Amino acid sequence: MLGSESQPVPCDLMRVRLLATSALALLLGLVLTAPVTAKPNNGEGLLGETDDKIITFFSLGVVLFFFLVVCLGSFIQGRLEKRKQARKAAELQQRVGW
Repeated sequence: MLGSESQPVPCDLMRVRLLATSALALLLGLVLTAPVTAKPNNGEGLLGETDDKIITFFSLGVVLFFFLVVCLGSFIQGRLEKRKQARKAAELQQRVGW
């Protein structure tokens, strides 16, 4: 079928599910941001006035978070690779018969 344009398959259930999920996400976002927008706080955050110390510790926390995510992901991937290699070795040993 070269040259023919494909159309998405219309499905009412999928459309309703997408609309309901989108509406729920919008409603949840509005509910979570309503208290913040309703209370005037002269630009201060939850911890009070933002200074260099708060910015430094927040930035350090972000760096440490991503460091830990990378280390944990590498550890998990290494363990999965070991399992995969062990499974392949067992299958090869079973095939060969030793």
